[in-house]
Amino acid sequence: MKYILSTHNVTLTKAIEDHILSRIEKLDHMDKDVTSARVTLEHDKLKAMEGQFACSIELSLPGHKIFAEDAEADLYAAIDLVTKKIEQQLRKLHSKHKAASHSEGAKKKEDRQATEEGGAEE
Repeated sequence: MKYILSTHNVTLTKAIEDHILSRIEKLDHMDKDVTSARVTLEHDKLKAMEGQFACSIELSLPGHKIFAEDAEADLYAAIDLVTKKIEQQLRKLHSKHKAASHSEGAKKKEDRQATEEGGAEE
């Protein structure tokens, strides 16, 4: 997976980078199809203290893009909350694919049973 880290008015320290990479790797374990992750960190001194640090993450998957952002008073809290939002979206996407495959299997089973019943009546 490709990582793109960009910052605006934030100094990217080794600790911040390690924290982000550990969170992104956790997302990579959830879905191996993720091809790239773009993380943007921002610090806006003019905003209220509660939302000075903003973090946004965009994941690219085949056929999908998942995006989430959050702003908090603490940069690490913003990173953690954004990764939670992305995890929820990945779970939802995974559940949709799983439900679709189950419904396809159920439809095939119904078709097979209808064919067998139709053949037994003759």
